[in-house]
Amino acid sequence: MYEKLTPPTTGDRVTFKNGEPIVPDNPIIPFIRGDGTGVDIWPASQKAIDAAVEAAYGGKRKISWFKIYAGDEACEKYGTYQYLPEDTNKAIAEYGIAIKGPLTTPIGGGIRSLNVALRQIHDLYACVRPCKYYPGTPSPHKHPEQLDVIVYRENTEDIYLGIEWRAGTEICEKLIDILNTQLIPQTPEHGKKQIRMDSGIGIKPISKTNSQRLVRRAIKHALRLPKAKQMVTLVHKGNIMKYTEGAFRDWGYELATTEFRNECVTERESWILSNKEKNPDLSIEENARQIDPGYDSLTEEKRAVVCEEVKQVLDSIWETHGDRKWKEKIMVNDRIADSIFQQVQTRPDEYSILATMNLNGDYLSDAAAAIVGGLGMGPGANIGDQCAIFEATHGTAPKHAGLDRINPGSVILSGVMMLEYMGWQEAADLIKKGIGGAISNREVTYDLARLMEPPVEKPLKCSEFAEAIINHFDD
Repeated sequence: MYEKLTPPTTGDRVTFKNGEPIVPDNPIIPFIRGDGTGVDIWPASQKAIDAAVEAAYGGKRKISWFKIYAGDEACEKYGTYQYLPEDTNKAIAEYGIAIKGPLTTPIGGGIRSLNVALRQIHDLYACVRPCKYYPGTPSPHKHPEQLDVIVYRENTEDIYLGIEWRAGTEICEKLIDILNTQLIPQTPEHGKKQIRMDSGIGIKPISKTNSQRLVRRAIKHALRLPKAKQMVTLVHKGNIMKYTEGAFRDWGYELATTEFRNECVTERESWILSNKEKNPDLSIEENARQIDPGYDSLTEEKRAVVCEEVKQVLDSIWETHGDRKWKEKIMVNDRIADSIFQQVQTRPDEYSILATMNLNGDYLSDAAAAIVGGLGMGPGANIGDQCAIFEATHGTAPKHAGLDRINPGSVILSGVMMLEYMGWQEAADLIKKGIGGAISNREVTYDLARLMEPPVEKPLKCSEFAEAIINHFDD
Protein backbone atom coordinates (compact mmCIF):
# COMPACT_ATOMS: atom_id res chain seq x y z
CA MET A 1 0.00 0.00 0.00
CA TYR A 2 2.88 2.38 0.77
CA GLU A 3 6.06 3.06 -1.16
CA LYS A 4 8.31 3.93 1.78
CA LEU A 5 6.19 3.78 4.93
CA THR A 6 5.57 1.00 7.42
CA PRO A 7 2.52 1.46 9.69
CA PRO A 8 2.68 0.34 13.33
CA THR A 9 1.95 -3.32 13.93
CA THR A 10 -0.35 -2.50 16.85
CA GLY A 11 -3.28 -0.12 17.00
CA ASP A 12 -6.52 0.52 15.11
CA ARG A 13 -7.88 3.02 12.61
CA VAL A 14 -10.08 5.95 13.53
CA THR A 15 -13.32 5.79 11.57
CA PHE A 16 -16.03 8.40 10.98
CA LYS A 17 -19.82 8.44 11.19
CA ASN A 18 -21.87 11.49 10.23
CA GLY A 19 -18.73 13.59 10.23
CA GLU A 20 -17.68 12.65 13.77
CA PRO A 21 -14.73 10.40 14.74
CA ILE A 22 -15.12 6.96 16.28
CA VAL A 23 -11.89 6.50 18.21
CA PRO A 24 -10.57 3.14 19.48
CA ASP A 25 -8.59 2.89 22.72
CA ASN A 26 -5.36 2.33 20.78
CA PRO A 27 -5.59 4.58 17.70
CA ILE A 28 -2.85 4.81 15.09
CA ILE A 29 -2.10 8.52 14.65
CA PRO A 30 0.16 9.63 11.77
CA PHE A 31 2.49 12.52 12.59
CA ILE A 32 4.62 14.84 10.47
CA ARG A 33 7.64 16.04 12.43
CA GLY A 34 7.85 19.34 10.59
CA ASP A 35 10.68 21.35 9.09
CA GLY A 36 13.14 23.63 10.85
CA THR A 37 12.38 23.63 14.55
CA GLY A 38 10.10 20.65 14.10
CA VAL A 39 13.16 18.58 14.96
CA ASP A 40 12.96 20.01 18.51
CA ILE A 41 9.25 20.66 18.87
CA TRP A 42 7.86 17.27 17.92
CA PRO A 43 9.79 15.11 20.46
CA ALA A 44 8.79 17.50 23.26
CA SER A 45 5.17 17.51 22.14
CA GLN A 46 4.93 13.74 21.78
CA LYS A 47 6.41 13.31 25.24
CA ALA A 48 3.82 15.62 26.83
CA ILE A 49 0.90 14.03 24.96
CA ASP A 50 1.97 10.47 25.81
CA ALA A 51 2.52 11.37 29.46
CA ALA A 52 -0.95 12.90 29.71
CA VAL A 53 -2.61 9.86 28.14
CA GLU A 54 -0.74 7.53 30.50
CA ALA A 55 -1.54 9.67 33.57
CA ALA A 56 -5.21 9.96 32.63
CA TYR A 57 -5.91 6.35 31.65
CA GLY A 58 -3.20 4.23 33.25
CA GLY A 59 -2.46 2.20 30.13
CA LYS A 60 -6.11 1.60 29.15
CA ARG A 61 -5.65 4.02 26.27
CA LYS A 62 -2.54 4.62 24.20
CA ILE A 63 -1.59 6.28 20.92
CA SER A 64 0.41 4.29 18.36
CA TRP A 65 2.38 6.94 16.48
CA PHE A 66 2.98 6.51 12.72
CA LYS A 67 5.71 8.70 11.21
CA ILE A 68 4.88 10.14 7.80
CA TYR A 69 6.64 12.80 5.73
CA ALA A 70 6.03 16.24 4.24
CA GLY A 71 8.17 19.28 3.51
CA ASP A 72 11.96 19.19 3.38
CA GLU A 73 12.14 15.89 5.26
CA ALA A 74 9.95 14.31 2.58
CA CYS A 75 12.31 15.50 -0.15
CA GLU A 76 15.20 13.82 1.68
CA LYS A 77 13.30 10.53 1.70
CA TYR A 78 11.36 10.62 -1.57
CA GLY A 79 13.44 12.88 -3.83
CA THR A 80 13.68 16.48 -5.05
CA TYR A 81 10.41 18.43 -5.01
CA GLN A 82 8.54 15.52 -3.39
CA TYR A 83 7.20 17.84 -0.69
CA LEU A 84 3.93 15.98 -0.31
CA PRO A 85 4.31 12.30 -1.25
CA GLU A 86 1.34 10.15 -2.16
CA ASP A 87 2.27 7.92 0.81
CA THR A 88 1.50 10.79 3.17
CA ASN A 89 -1.93 11.52 1.73
CA LYS A 90 -2.80 7.81 1.73
CA ALA A 91 -1.85 7.49 5.41
CA ILE A 92 -3.86 10.55 6.45
CA ALA A 93 -6.93 9.34 4.56
CA GLU A 94 -6.55 5.80 5.93
CA TYR A 95 -6.09 6.63 9.61
CA GLY A 96 -8.32 9.70 9.84
CA ILE A 97 -6.51 11.85 12.42
CA ALA A 98 -3.00 13.30 12.04
CA ILE A 99 -0.86 15.96 13.70
CA LYS A 100 2.03 17.95 12.28
CA GLY A 101 4.70 20.48 13.05
CA PRO A 102 5.50 23.57 10.94
CA LEU A 103 6.21 23.08 7.23
CA THR A 104 8.30 25.12 4.80
CA THR A 105 6.49 26.81 1.92
CA PRO A 106 8.32 25.24 -1.06
CA ILE A 107 10.30 27.29 -3.55
CA GLY A 108 9.64 25.57 -6.87
CA GLY A 109 7.98 22.20 -7.21
CA GLY A 110 4.54 23.54 -8.10
CA ILE A 111 2.98 23.61 -4.60
CA ARG A 112 2.18 27.11 -3.34
CA SER A 113 1.59 26.00 0.25
CA LEU A 114 1.78 22.55 1.78
CA ASN A 115 -0.73 23.55 4.45
CA VAL A 116 -3.26 24.73 1.86
CA ALA A 117 -2.62 21.63 -0.27
CA LEU A 118 -3.33 19.29 2.65
CA ARG A 119 -6.56 21.15 3.45
CA GLN A 120 -7.79 21.01 -0.12
CA ILE A 121 -6.77 17.41 -0.86
CA HIS A 122 -8.53 16.09 2.25
CA ASP A 123 -11.43 18.58 2.16
CA LEU A 124 -10.56 19.90 5.61
CA TYR A 125 -13.03 22.72 5.36
CA ALA A 126 -12.95 24.02 8.95
CA CYS A 127 -9.78 25.63 10.28
CA VAL A 128 -10.36 25.86 14.03
CA ARG A 129 -8.17 28.20 16.10
CA PRO A 130 -8.91 28.67 19.82
CA CYS A 131 -7.42 31.80 21.39
CA LYS A 132 -7.43 31.54 25.18
CA TYR A 133 -5.16 33.16 27.74
CA TYR A 134 -3.01 31.24 30.22
CA PRO A 135 -2.30 33.37 33.32
CA GLY A 136 1.25 34.65 33.39
CA THR A 137 1.75 34.61 29.63
CA PRO A 138 3.21 37.98 28.54
CA SER A 139 0.81 39.97 26.38
CA PRO A 140 0.74 43.49 24.91
CA HIS A 141 -2.82 43.92 26.22
CA LYS A 142 -3.86 44.98 29.70
CA HIS A 143 -6.58 42.36 30.06
CA PRO A 144 -5.82 39.43 27.74
CA GLU A 145 -7.74 37.12 30.09
CA GLN A 146 -10.98 38.60 28.74
CA LEU A 147 -10.39 37.02 25.33
CA ASP A 148 -11.62 33.44 24.97
CA VAL A 149 -12.68 32.90 21.37
CA ILE A 150 -12.59 30.13 18.79
CA VAL A 151 -12.13 31.13 15.16
CA TYR A 152 -13.89 28.87 12.63
CA ARG A 153 -12.31 29.71 9.29
CA GLU A 154 -13.59 28.24 6.02
CA ASN A 155 -10.58 26.48 4.61
CA THR A 156 -11.19 25.45 1.01
CA GLU A 157 -12.29 28.40 -1.11
CA ASP A 158 -12.22 32.23 -1.18
CA ILE A 159 -9.00 33.55 -2.73
CA TYR A 160 -7.11 30.56 -1.27
CA LEU A 161 -8.53 28.40 -4.05
CA GLY A 162 -5.65 29.97 -5.96
CA ILE A 163 -7.38 30.79 -9.25
CA GLU A 164 -5.60 33.85 -10.62
CA TRP A 165 -3.80 35.14 -13.70
CA ARG A 166 -0.70 37.31 -13.96
CA ALA A 167 -1.01 40.79 -15.45
CA GLY A 168 0.13 40.98 -19.08
CA THR A 169 -0.44 37.32 -19.92
CA GLU A 170 -2.59 36.44 -22.90
CA ILE A 171 -5.30 34.69 -20.91
CA CYS A 172 -5.46 37.50 -18.35
CA GLU A 173 -5.87 40.15 -21.04
CA LYS A 174 -8.51 38.01 -22.75
CA LEU A 175 -10.44 37.69 -19.50
CA ILE A 176 -10.27 41.44 -18.83
CA ASP A 177 -11.53 42.13 -22.34
CA ILE A 178 -14.51 39.79 -21.84
CA LEU A 179 -15.31 41.41 -18.51
CA ASN A 180 -14.99 44.96 -19.84
CA THR A 181 -16.85 44.49 -23.12
CA GLN A 182 -19.44 41.84 -22.27
CA LEU A 183 -20.08 40.96 -18.63
CA ILE A 184 -19.77 44.33 -16.88
CA PRO A 185 -21.96 46.20 -19.43
CA GLN A 186 -24.61 43.48 -19.06
CA THR A 187 -24.75 44.10 -15.30
CA PRO A 188 -26.43 47.49 -14.77
CA GLU A 189 -25.36 47.82 -11.14
CA HIS A 190 -21.70 47.98 -12.27
CA GLY A 191 -22.38 51.11 -14.29
CA LYS A 192 -19.41 52.17 -16.41
CA LYS A 193 -16.76 50.45 -14.32
CA GLN A 194 -13.78 49.06 -16.22
CA ILE A 195 -10.76 46.97 -15.25
CA ARG A 196 -7.34 48.31 -16.26
CA MET A 197 -5.62 46.14 -18.84
CA ASP A 198 -2.42 45.99 -16.76
CA SER A 199 -4.28 44.31 -13.86
CA GLY A 200 -3.79 40.87 -12.44
CA ILE A 201 -7.04 38.96 -11.98
CA GLY A 202 -8.06 36.67 -9.11
CA ILE A 203 -11.32 34.82 -8.51
CA LYS A 204 -13.02 34.83 -5.09
CA PRO A 205 -15.60 32.00 -5.01
CA ILE A 206 -17.84 31.66 -1.96
CA SER A 207 -20.36 28.81 -2.14
CA LYS A 208 -23.53 28.13 -0.21
CA THR A 209 -22.48 24.52 0.40
CA ASN A 210 -19.12 25.36 1.93
CA SER A 211 -20.41 28.35 3.87
CA GLN A 212 -23.19 26.35 5.50
CA ARG A 213 -21.13 23.30 6.38
CA LEU A 214 -18.66 25.58 8.18
CA VAL A 215 -21.42 27.38 10.10
CA ARG A 216 -23.03 24.02 10.89
CA ARG A 217 -19.83 22.79 12.54
CA ALA A 218 -19.45 26.09 14.42
CA ILE A 219 -23.00 25.84 15.80
CA LYS A 220 -22.47 22.22 16.83
CA HIS A 221 -19.36 23.34 18.70
CA ALA A 222 -21.33 26.10 20.41
CA LEU A 223 -23.82 23.51 21.66
CA ARG A 224 -20.97 21.88 23.64
CA LEU A 225 -19.93 25.11 25.37
CA PRO A 226 -21.17 26.50 28.70
CA LYS A 227 -24.38 28.48 28.27
CA ALA A 228 -22.63 31.85 28.68
CA LYS A 229 -20.37 31.06 25.70
CA GLN A 230 -23.04 29.78 23.32
CA MET A 231 -22.70 32.44 20.64
CA VAL A 232 -21.72 32.25 16.96
CA THR A 233 -20.74 35.48 15.18
CA LEU A 234 -20.68 35.52 11.37
CA VAL A 235 -17.73 37.72 10.35
CA HIS A 236 -17.89 39.20 6.84
CA LYS A 237 -17.32 42.24 4.64
CA GLY A 238 -20.78 41.98 3.10
CA ASN A 239 -21.27 45.73 3.04
CA ILE A 240 -18.78 45.81 0.15
CA MET A 241 -18.75 42.26 -1.31
CA LYS A 242 -22.48 41.61 -1.25
CA TYR A 243 -22.60 38.46 -3.37
CA THR A 244 -19.68 36.66 -1.75
CA GLU A 245 -19.14 37.81 1.83
CA GLY A 246 -22.69 39.10 2.16
CA ALA A 247 -23.97 35.78 0.87
CA PHE A 248 -21.87 33.97 3.49
CA ARG A 249 -23.71 35.92 6.17
CA ASP A 250 -27.13 35.27 4.64
CA TRP A 251 -26.47 31.56 4.18
CA GLY A 252 -25.24 31.34 7.77
CA TYR A 253 -28.44 32.87 9.09
CA GLU A 254 -30.49 30.63 6.82
CA LEU A 255 -28.84 27.51 8.23
CA ALA A 256 -29.22 28.68 11.84
CA THR A 257 -32.94 29.46 11.43
CA THR A 258 -33.83 26.25 9.59
CA GLU A 259 -31.61 23.31 10.53
CA PHE A 260 -31.03 24.64 14.06
CA ARG A 261 -34.30 26.49 14.55
CA ASN A 262 -34.99 25.03 18.00
CA GLU A 263 -31.44 25.67 19.22
CA CYS A 264 -30.76 29.15 17.80
CA VAL A 265 -32.00 32.71 17.90
CA THR A 266 -30.61 35.55 15.80
CA GLU A 267 -29.65 38.83 17.41
CA ARG A 268 -32.35 40.67 15.47
CA GLU A 269 -34.97 38.12 16.48
CA SER A 270 -33.95 38.56 20.11
CA TRP A 271 -34.65 42.30 19.85
CA ILE A 272 -38.13 41.67 18.47
CA LEU A 273 -38.93 39.10 21.16
CA SER A 274 -37.48 41.26 23.92
CA ASN A 275 -39.54 44.25 22.84
CA LYS A 276 -42.74 42.22 23.13
CA GLU A 277 -41.67 40.80 26.49
CA LYS A 278 -41.17 44.30 27.87
CA ASN A 279 -44.50 45.51 26.48
CA PRO A 280 -46.99 42.75 25.50
CA ASP A 281 -49.30 45.35 23.93
CA LEU A 282 -46.59 46.77 21.65
CA SER A 283 -47.82 47.16 18.08
CA ILE A 284 -46.04 45.57 15.14
CA GLU A 285 -45.15 49.00 13.79
CA GLU A 286 -43.73 50.26 17.08
CA ASN A 287 -41.69 47.07 17.47
CA ALA A 288 -40.34 47.63 13.96
CA ARG A 289 -39.47 51.23 14.85
CA GLN A 290 -37.46 50.04 17.87
CA ILE A 291 -35.41 47.43 16.01
CA ASP A 292 -34.65 49.76 13.09
CA PRO A 293 -33.57 53.24 14.29
CA GLY A 294 -33.99 54.68 10.78
CA TYR A 295 -37.53 53.35 10.43
CA ASP A 296 -39.27 56.72 10.11
CA SER A 297 -36.98 57.85 7.30
CA LEU A 298 -37.59 54.69 5.25
CA THR A 299 -39.91 54.60 2.27
CA GLU A 300 -43.37 53.20 2.87
CA GLU A 301 -42.40 50.05 0.98
CA LYS A 302 -39.30 49.48 3.15
CA ARG A 303 -41.24 50.12 6.37
CA ALA A 304 -43.68 47.46 5.27
CA VAL A 305 -40.80 45.02 4.86
CA VAL A 306 -39.58 45.64 8.42
CA CYS A 307 -43.10 45.26 9.79
CA GLU A 308 -43.53 42.00 7.93
CA GLU A 309 -40.24 40.78 9.41
CA VAL A 310 -41.48 41.55 12.95
CA LYS A 311 -44.81 39.85 12.29
CA GLN A 312 -43.15 36.77 10.81
CA VAL A 313 -40.79 36.38 13.79
CA LEU A 314 -43.57 36.71 16.36
CA ASP A 315 -45.90 34.36 14.46
CA SER A 316 -43.28 31.68 13.90
CA ILE A 317 -41.14 31.52 17.07
CA TRP A 318 -42.94 33.33 19.90
CA GLU A 319 -44.23 30.04 21.30
CA THR A 320 -40.81 28.37 21.24
CA HIS A 321 -38.50 31.35 21.84
CA GLY A 322 -40.64 34.02 23.55
CA ASP A 323 -41.10 34.71 27.26
CA ARG A 324 -37.30 34.81 27.60
CA LYS A 325 -36.84 31.26 26.32
CA TRP A 326 -34.56 32.73 23.64
CA LYS A 327 -32.00 33.42 26.37
CA GLU A 328 -31.38 29.67 26.56
CA LYS A 329 -30.67 29.44 22.82
CA ILE A 330 -27.44 29.88 20.89
CA MET A 331 -27.16 33.52 19.86
CA VAL A 332 -26.24 33.95 16.18
CA ASN A 333 -25.21 37.44 15.11
CA ASP A 334 -22.91 39.04 12.55
CA ARG A 335 -20.22 41.70 12.50
CA ILE A 336 -18.34 43.50 9.74
CA ALA A 337 -14.75 42.19 9.49
CA ASP A 338 -12.94 45.46 10.16
CA SER A 339 -15.18 46.12 13.15
CA ILE A 340 -14.48 42.74 14.74
CA PHE A 341 -10.73 43.40 14.65
CA GLN A 342 -11.38 46.35 16.93
CA GLN A 343 -13.93 44.60 19.10
CA VAL A 344 -11.80 41.55 19.95
CA GLN A 345 -9.45 44.08 21.54
CA THR A 346 -11.91 46.51 23.12
CA ARG A 347 -14.83 44.18 23.97
CA PRO A 348 -13.33 40.68 23.84
CA ASP A 349 -15.65 39.13 26.43
CA GLU A 350 -18.66 39.70 24.16
CA TYR A 351 -17.57 37.02 21.68
CA SER A 352 -17.17 33.27 21.67
CA ILE A 353 -17.13 31.55 18.25
CA LEU A 354 -16.22 33.63 15.19
CA ALA A 355 -17.22 31.95 11.91
CA THR A 356 -15.73 33.49 8.79
CA MET A 357 -14.29 32.95 5.36
CA ASN A 358 -10.74 32.03 4.50
CA LEU A 359 -8.89 35.33 4.19
CA ASN A 360 -10.70 37.08 7.06
CA GLY A 361 -10.07 34.02 9.23
CA ASP A 362 -6.37 34.05 8.42
CA TYR A 363 -5.99 37.63 9.62
CA LEU A 364 -8.36 37.35 12.55
CA SER A 365 -6.94 34.17 14.07
CA ASP A 366 -3.38 35.59 14.07
CA ALA A 367 -4.56 38.90 15.52
CA ALA A 368 -6.44 37.14 18.31
CA ALA A 369 -3.46 34.88 19.01
CA ALA A 370 -1.26 37.96 19.48
CA ILE A 371 -3.52 39.14 22.30
CA VAL A 372 -3.06 35.94 24.32
CA GLY A 373 0.66 35.38 23.80
CA GLY A 374 1.43 34.99 20.12
CA LEU A 375 1.59 32.13 17.63
CA GLY A 376 4.02 30.21 19.84
CA MET A 377 1.02 29.47 22.06
CA GLY A 378 -1.53 29.21 19.23
CA PRO A 379 -2.97 25.77 18.41
CA GLY A 380 -4.83 24.91 15.24
CA ALA A 381 -6.89 22.18 13.62
CA ASN A 382 -8.15 21.48 10.12
CA ILE A 383 -11.30 19.39 10.27
CA GLY A 384 -13.44 17.72 7.63
CA ASP A 385 -16.13 15.08 7.68
CA GLN A 386 -13.73 12.16 7.09
CA CYS A 387 -10.41 13.45 8.36
CA ALA A 388 -8.71 15.94 10.70
CA ILE A 389 -5.18 17.33 10.88
CA PHE A 390 -3.92 19.22 13.96
CA GLU A 391 -1.01 21.59 13.42
CA ALA A 392 1.40 24.23 14.61
CA THR A 393 0.25 27.69 13.58
CA HIS A 394 3.73 29.28 13.41
CA GLY A 395 6.55 29.02 10.90
CA THR A 396 9.61 26.78 10.80
CA ALA A 397 12.15 29.31 12.25
CA PRO A 398 15.11 27.41 10.71
CA LYS A 399 17.74 29.56 12.45
CA HIS A 400 16.60 28.05 15.75
CA ALA A 401 16.47 24.44 14.50
CA GLY A 402 18.36 21.89 16.55
CA LEU A 403 19.09 24.30 19.39
CA ASP A 404 16.45 22.89 21.76
CA ARG A 405 15.22 26.38 22.61
CA ILE A 406 11.99 27.00 20.68
CA ASN A 407 8.56 27.04 22.36
CA PRO A 408 6.67 23.77 21.64
CA GLY A 409 3.42 25.23 22.99
CA SER A 410 1.64 25.50 19.65
CA VAL A 411 2.01 21.81 18.79
CA ILE A 412 1.36 20.70 22.38
CA LEU A 413 -1.87 22.73 22.49
CA SER A 414 -2.77 21.37 19.06
CA GLY A 415 -2.35 17.97 20.71
CA VAL A 416 -4.84 19.14 23.35
CA MET A 417 -7.30 19.95 20.57
CA MET A 418 -6.67 16.52 19.06
CA LEU A 419 -7.33 14.77 22.36
CA GLU A 420 -10.55 16.76 22.83
CA TYR A 421 -11.61 15.88 19.29
CA MET A 422 -10.98 12.22 20.11
CA GLY A 423 -13.11 12.47 23.26
CA TRP A 424 -10.10 12.03 25.56
CA GLN A 425 -10.93 15.09 27.65
CA GLU A 426 -9.19 13.90 30.81
CA ALA A 427 -5.81 13.78 29.07
CA ALA A 428 -6.44 17.14 27.39
CA ASP A 429 -7.27 18.73 30.73
CA LEU A 430 -4.02 17.46 32.27
CA ILE A 431 -1.95 19.18 29.57
CA LYS A 432 -3.87 22.44 29.97
CA LYS A 433 -3.33 22.26 33.71
CA GLY A 434 0.36 21.53 33.18
CA ILE A 435 0.86 24.44 30.77
CA GLY A 436 -0.97 26.81 33.09
CA GLY A 437 1.11 25.67 36.05
CA ALA A 438 4.40 25.96 34.21
CA ILE A 439 3.70 29.47 32.93
CA SER A 440 2.38 30.69 36.29
CA ASN A 441 5.57 29.34 37.86
CA ARG A 442 7.65 31.22 35.25
CA GLU A 443 9.02 27.97 33.82
CA VAL A 444 9.04 29.01 30.17
CA THR A 445 11.12 29.05 26.99
CA TYR A 446 13.09 32.10 25.88
CA ASP A 447 10.33 33.69 23.78
CA LEU A 448 8.07 34.07 26.82
CA ALA A 449 10.90 34.52 29.32
CA ARG A 450 12.21 37.72 27.73
CA LEU A 451 8.76 39.33 27.72
CA MET A 452 7.88 38.61 31.34
CA GLU A 453 8.20 41.29 34.01
CA PRO A 454 10.78 40.93 35.34
CA PRO A 455 12.35 38.82 32.56
CA VAL A 456 13.15 35.20 33.43
CA GLU A 457 16.94 34.98 33.60
CA LYS A 458 17.24 31.25 32.90
CA PRO A 459 14.62 30.17 30.37
CA LEU A 460 13.91 26.50 29.85
CA LYS A 461 14.93 24.52 26.83
CA CYS A 462 12.24 23.17 24.53
CA SER A 463 12.58 19.69 26.03
CA GLU A 464 12.62 21.10 29.57
CA PHE A 465 9.35 22.97 28.97
CA ALA A 466 7.69 19.65 28.13
CA GLU A 467 9.05 18.21 31.39
CA ALA A 468 7.74 21.23 33.32
CA ILE A 469 4.27 20.73 31.84
CA ILE A 470 4.28 17.07 32.91
CA ASN A 471 5.51 17.99 36.39
CA HIS A 472 2.50 20.30 36.84
CA PHE A 473 -0.13 17.66 35.99
CA ASP A 474 -0.73 17.18 39.71
CA ASP A 475 -1.08 20.85 40.64
